[in-house]
Amino acid sequence: MRQVFLDTETTGLEHRLGHRVIEIAGVEMCHRRLTDRHFHTYLNPERDIDAGALAVHGISREFLLDKPRFADIATEFVDFIRGAELLIHNAAFDVGFLNAELALLDMAPVETVCHAVCDTLRMAKDMHPGKKNSLNALCERYGVDNSRRTLHGALLDAEILAEVYLAMTRGQESLIIDLGGARSGGNTEASVRPMSGQPRAALQLVRTASDQEIADHERILAAIEQASKGNCLWLRSPDGR
Repeated sequence: MRQVFLDTETTGLEHRLGHRVIEIAGVEMCHRRLTDRHFHTYLNPERDIDAGALAVHGISREFLLDKPRFADIATEFVDFIRGAELLIHNAAFDVGFLNAELALLDMAPVETVCHAVCDTLRMAKDMHPGKKNSLNALCERYGVDNSRRTLHGALLDAEILAEVYLAMTRGQESLIIDLGGARSGGNTEASVRPMSGQPRAALQLVRTASDQEIADHERILAAIEQASKGNCLWLRSPDGR
């Protein structure tokens, strides 16, 4: 499966008030491995940047004056995401801004171009209800290095999100249990491969009882049988005999 981890930076919080995208980044992953392909550009929004937004990403209007407009890169961007599953943290925000930019050019919305959109924030909330699920919080929870993230930046955030996603979905990689080993008191482990759908917990090691443990178990059941005068439930068959 081809996936693109996407992030944007903007001039403000509300595209309906005319705020624009000023940075777009997407990193490509195929079969749970990052490729060397990515999309990244700064954009001239042709408007001022809110002070609050500037404090978050540190991208000034002066820096963007010689950068391309969204119209200049729209076709290239759409071609990059075409057919891919987009993974975005708080997807509604980024998709709303991108669709507003595309609408200004009479181009189709993101959802009709890509294969699907996955909101990793919603995924994290489902996995960790009642906990903080910001990108920084997830980095701390899963041990992902975010020490370079002093300010928000679309490319770095997209790369970090890819690492967080891999950590969040570790254990999805297979439902095929390797039954090659004989049951001789050893261990049986589950091997894994990529799958789609909601994240599931990692398959755990199954440890079989040793001959000594089985003997001890039978001895304890015999003692219970004697003490209960023949009423040890664990020695009865399902039909009560």
